[in-house]
Amino acid sequence: MGMVLLVRHGQASFGADDYDVLSETGVEQSRVLGRSLADQGLVATAVVHGAMRRQRDTATALVDGAGWSVTPRVDKGWDEFDHVGLVARAAAGQDLADRRTFQRVFEEATARWSGGGHDEDYDEPWPAFLGRTRAALDRAFAGDGLTIAVTSGGPIAVLCAGLVDPGDDSARLWTSFNTVIANASVTRVLQGSTGRRLLSFNEHSHLPRELVTYR
Repeated sequence: MGMVLLVRHGQASFGADDYDVLSETGVEQSRVLGRSLADQGLVATAVVHGAMRRQRDTATALVDGAGWSVTPRVDKGWDEFDHVGLVARAAAGQDLADRRTFQRVFEEATARWSGGGHDEDYDEPWPAFLGRTRAALDRAFAGDGLTIAVTSGGPIAVLCAGLVDPGDDSARLWTSFNTVIANASVTRVLQGSTGRRLLSFNEHSHLPRELVTYR
């Protein structure tokens, strides 16, 4: 039996010139998460993260907060999908600095991408994203002990959708998961004799109220 913890990165810098940088809140969220995991008696045998800076820095701060000696390593399979490109394609001059406008455009753009019929328009079509994230989870379970994968909302959401309904590749569930995942939250996936199961989703009670963010 094995377990993988899927961790969403800490808060990035929404509206800044470089989104892919943790905010001060994001760094603190990551450290608080690390301390919480250590307080639960957990010790990671491996910590992996995507190639994005916000994922790497979350993993580093998490390990520091936990006091573990493990060295985080990169697995590009945990990268987020190209939400910047998807949103830019759908924005059509709209003010994306407004969070509500951004969220509406984001949902419209991802629905088109995941809905099928437009694969030729994207560098990474929806089926390729499914395959990439599932392969990353396979690699995470290939090791011994507890693996923590620091990633983003998209990969966590699509993997959870597949675990809840393995036959659903139509993205019926993924949007529902993707819109509610908190920064520095934990989702636990268990692998046993009967296969993989979603044990918990979007745990973030370790964060005090003032540190709970979604963007």
